[in-house]
Amino acid sequence: PVRKMDQVRIRDQAGTSSDMPIGRVFELCAADMAEVDRLIRASLDSDVVLIRQIAEYIIGSGGKRLRPMLVVLAARACGYDGPHHVALAAIIEFIHTATLLHDDVVDESDMRRGKESAHAVWGNAASVLVGDFLYSRSFQMMVGVGSMKVMQVLSDATNTIAEGEVEQLLNMHDPEVSEARYFSVIEKKTAKLFEAACQLGAVLSGETRFEDDLARFGRELGAAFQVADDVLDYTADAETLGKNIGDDLAEGKPTLPLIRAMEVGDDAQRRLIRDAIEQGGRDRVDEVLRAVESTDAIDYTSRLAAAEAAKAKAALDELPPSAFR
Repeated sequence: PVRKMDQVRIRDQAGTSSDMPIGRVFELCAADMAEVDRLIRASLDSDVVLIRQIAEYIIGSGGKRLRPMLVVLAARACGYDGPHHVALAAIIEFIHTATLLHDDVVDESDMRRGKESAHAVWGNAASVLVGDFLYSRSFQMMVGVGSMKVMQVLSDATNTIAEGEVEQLLNMHDPEVSEARYFSVIEKKTAKLFEAACQLGAVLSGETRFEDDLARFGRELGAAFQVADDVLDYTADAETLGKNIGDDLAEGKPTLPLIRAMEVGDDAQRRLIRDAIEQGGRDRVDEVLRAVESTDAIDYTSRLAAAEAAKAKAALDELPPSAFR
């Protein structure tokens, strides 16, 4: 199920179910997303040249714009035809980009989306401060939408994301991290922004009856997305992944494949993985990869990602039939 990431299941106008390549979903949102991109670049304007350089570098580096596209899809699925979904989609992308800038500093990551990370090019201080600029610009743009509910959803989301980032920091180099602690970080750090993006579609449209459903969809999709990403750290090549294979392990992150491998592996495998998490680095990446592959860790993690995706799909059952659903 994780390998089939190029297919999504959506409902057509008649309400029947059909497989559609993800490229068709991008086409469905193309006009809206073109407006989002224009607003993103217009909103990056600053008298400080370095801010423009770094923000454009990270935002223009080939991201899929998945989170802002979810704002567009959710709003359109609820029948929204006003202008504010474009601003909210740009805001979501700015918040996401700010977290990437801060994450790469904390993780000391040298690659992001297949190129040098911003902190590797400009240094930690500049990356952190430009991340702060993107957060503050986001809140300036929120004011322009003129909705206290929007402010509440996004301020709650950014606060929860920060909590998740601190939780993840506490988990680093700790081989005792449980599956429950792993999912707690995912729910806060990754799934919360997906949840907010989807919930905002219902908020904008005034369709409050769909708020909980869309929030749940985003939350489950975000969890599936992150769990699948953690599988790819042990199964994809560096070009596909956009970063070095085994980077999570090198940073001392106890992700689910490692947690599962320690749970079901033999004593030697447990000791190997525990030591690798505690020490970090790349010295034993190949050995750990072999240990993970020799257990059911990849299959187990993939099944959990598929289960989260199935729960996300089920959350959309009450939405009116449309291509956007």
